[in-house]
Amino acid sequence: MKTKTNDTRQHILDIGYQLVVTKGFTNVGLSEILKTAAVPKGSFYHYFKSKEQFGEALIQHYFEQYLEHVNAILVKGTGTGFDRLTDYFSRWLIIDNGTCNANKCVVVKLSAEVSDLSEPMREALKNGAYSIVNLIALCIDDGIKDGSITVKDSQLAAQTLYQLWLGASLFYKISQDSNVLQQALVTTKAQLRPVL
Repeated sequence: MKTKTNDTRQHILDIGYQLVVTKGFTNVGLSEILKTAAVPKGSFYHYFKSKEQFGEALIQHYFEQYLEHVNAILVKGTGTGFDRLTDYFSRWLIIDNGTCNANKCVVVKLSAEVSDLSEPMREALKNGAYSIVNLIALCIDDGIKDGSITVKDSQLAAQTLYQLWLGASLFYKISQDSNVLQQALVTTKAQLRPVL
């Protein structure tokens, strides 16, 4: 019985994620989520007290999965710290049908939309973003140790780079010019190995 309960909750989150990534949080109504997921309204409210709580759970679930993916590249990946960071940020350049990859755009897409609407959703986004920054900092520390990265403050560099990529992704959405992301990669490499 518990497995079915978890499966239904997960199904609602999976369907909701696809809808929110495509249309945005405020543009997706509860009725559309229920219809697409083929679950009754009562089932939704069994798992989530409100659409806001659903949004918070959706963000938390997204980051749980994404952080595993990022950890596999940045912490458990092969190569120098510089190689792993370059690999991670190079993946941000992958464009599907003219739009940035959903995994990296969730923060870009939702942060401006929901941060003023919901404190719990803003906190979930903030916590997830800082978790990514921390993984980037761990990789930078590895690069400092192996000599492939020459920055002094790994936490500051990680935060600066993540902010750079979020900004570049947002500007890409505005301009639809992939050179924005290419320039972010050039800037990232220069930031990790500054000329002294």
